[in-house]
Amino acid sequence: MTTTGASRGLDLFRHQDIPIYTLTFARDVAPEELLTRMGAVPGTLALRAAGAALADDLGDDLYDGDEPVVLTGVDGAWTWAWELGGLHGLDERVLGAVSAGTEAVVVHYNEKPMHWFKYAVGGDVQVDFHTLHAIDPIGYDPARLDATMRPLGLVRGETAPPDSVLTLLENAFDIALTDPATAGGEHWSGRLRALPEE
Repeated sequence: MTTTGASRGLDLFRHQDIPIYTLTFARDVAPEELLTRMGAVPGTLALRAAGAALADDLGDDLYDGDEPVVLTGVDGAWTWAWELGGLHGLDERVLGAVSAGTEAVVVHYNEKPMHWFKYAVGGDVQVDFHTLHAIDPIGYDPARLDATMRPLGLVRGETAPPDSVLTLLENAFDIALTDPATAGGEHWSGRLRALPEE
């Protein structure tokens, strides 16, 4: 993907006021399998349209932080899971299961404002950083994405430019997410179990 004025893969999150989200992307994993790996309650897994159908089937509390509702879709080689509340994708146990036999990327955003990014391969977190303060990547191979991060201003010890983490997902992984509200059709969705105590 280029950085021209053309529509980008994650523009939905640049241009709409979405105060909190956690997005988990897994390469070449089916949507139902991604939900299962994330710990979805089996009886809640179903194809649903985005919007009212979610509330009809899964209750009014779609944004529960402990047992979040997740909507999935596929764009290119990546299957995405959008947690409407919660941080399950950031949990290393969940990310380990999601990335088993493949690779996975997670980005969380909240109103502090900050992004939190994790990249895992085969169950191991390779790169992990957040933008609340100057970035300080950790993980098994924290410098793995430096060549892509540096031109975006994502440099160890420096403050991250706005939306640079979204651009990292687009540039390094060719990740996109088509807005389910405008795409139409049905998407696999479900409610995640509460995370066990560590």
